[in-house]
Amino acid sequence: MEQPLAPYSVCNLAAVNLAEMANKETKTVDFEKLKKTVEIGTRMQDNVIDATPYFLEENKKQALGERRVGLGVMGLHDLLIYCEKEYGSEEGNKLIDEVFKTIAETAYRTSIEIAKEKGSFPYLVGQSEAETNRLREAFINTGFMKKMPEDIKENIKKYGIRNSHLLTVAPTGSTGTMVGVSTGLEPYFSFSYFRSGRLGKFIEVKADIVQEYLDAHPEADPNNLPHWFISAMELSPEAHADVQCIIQKWIDSSISKTVNAPKGYTVEQVKKVYERLYKGGAKGGTVYVDGSRDAQVLTLKAEENSFEEQLELLEEETKKVVLVDTIQDLRTTSVKIGSEIGDTCPVCRKGTVEEIGGCNTCTNCNAQLKCGL
Repeated sequence: MEQPLAPYSVCNLAAVNLAEMANKETKTVDFEKLKKTVEIGTRMQDNVIDATPYFLEENKKQALGERRVGLGVMGLHDLLIYCEKEYGSEEGNKLIDEVFKTIAETAYRTSIEIAKEKGSFPYLVGQSEAETNRLREAFINTGFMKKMPEDIKENIKKYGIRNSHLLTVAPTGSTGTMVGVSTGLEPYFSFSYFRSGRLGKFIEVKADIVQEYLDAHPEADPNNLPHWFISAMELSPEAHADVQCIIQKWIDSSISKTVNAPKGYTVEQVKKVYERLYKGGAKGGTVYVDGSRDAQVLTLKAEENSFEEQLELLEEETKKVVLVDTIQDLRTTSVKIGSEIGDTCPVCRKGTVEEIGGCNTCTNCNAQLKCGL
């Protein structure tokens, strides 16, 4: 989970496409473009808070009280490749640190500017001037804020800040794949792999950035790319962890990042990775040992991912689903609650399950209970 929340908190997420922040001619980061993008993204997300229709009054109260947003990224590995920096290397980590420092400081300065125009988030406003000053003082003395520049801390004391939290990095698996860049903070799993999806596990994905490089460098050997085309499984677990810790330093919430470990990685080795993450300041972490599950989302071989296997797993999981709060209903009524056509929906227990768009869907709450894709 990349976003710990208070009761009834909500957080609208957005992602800056870092691949678009590279100057491909100079092989550098366009920091001015990055700052402008973060400024626009921060303002946009703050506006979303007011534009959102909240279904629960408790959600609305909490959202408007803390005005939490989560600006993240996708395309980090693309940016490093365009800058000819190897993911996980000392040189690459220095650039990552500079990029996320820029994102954090820009987002906070923007939020202060919005506070000047529209006021602080209400939970930072006391019933008296003295109480407001005390709240602001406490805010700038939190662990995350201590690393911020003095101008940001002083301006928060003076003007407040519009949003209680500004940054988080979600996985962006679908959206990153959709626009053809590396997802979230992750390096490319491989530059040609097979991805699990609703159409099965045989969807081959080839990274656009490789073909782009080959088109620009016709003399290049596609089987012997430069060292900055490093993949997730070529990195050591320690390198994965260190990148996460560098980024965490500049993220006020939490982040989604997987530490990929090779097959045969022991429990003791996994333990040491978690200790490394903890000591490095990460708020959470995920270590995935290759091949440790019967089925996994990303694999390098198509034969590991048959369509028939996917259907069998889906059918097996469907059989296992039993909602505890429907057990009494099943015992005391002749109504059949389930996911088959004609059943009563197990989610809302009001609608009927019908086939809509290839899925067994509830006519009342629109829950998709079983799909034949």
